[in-house]
Amino acid sequence: MGLLDSMMGAAGQAALEALQGNGTQGAQSADALGIVTDLLERSGGLSGLLAKFQDPGLAQAAQSWVGTGTNLPVSGEQITQALGPDLLSGLVARFGGNAPELAQLVAQFLPLVIDKLTPNGQLPADNGMGGLGNLGGLASLASQFLRAP
Repeated sequence: MGLLDSMMGAAGQAALEALQGNGTQGAQSADALGIVTDLLERSGGLSGLLAKFQDPGLAQAAQSWVGTGTNLPVSGEQITQALGPDLLSGLVARFGGNAPELAQLVAQFLPLVIDKLTPNGQLPADNGMGGLGNLGGLASLASQFLRAP
């Protein structure tokens, strides 16, 4: 695990413990930012990840996350369709939980992270691979996610 993963893990875990207590299980106790980092790496960055949403008819939702307007929601089932069983299984193997839990976590958190990585409505020059380290207030970001309905 790299330094960035360690920093994100500590911030994410602190936010999780503060907001949910120590009794979380499976994907809920996993580090959501670590999951997104791994997802970006396995997909070839933001452009590769966003391309996965084209075929299952989620292009409009994915574009809303990049754009400057409101982020359209997606469901855990839609995340499962977009990512495919192999990628999702790899995430479950690394972070624990089960596929439906993890897909729901990604469905709630991914739009927020992509929105933060594309503040001007455009993909960054580094394809998002270095952008997670530039997110200010990782614990605050995790807190926003955990408080979302």
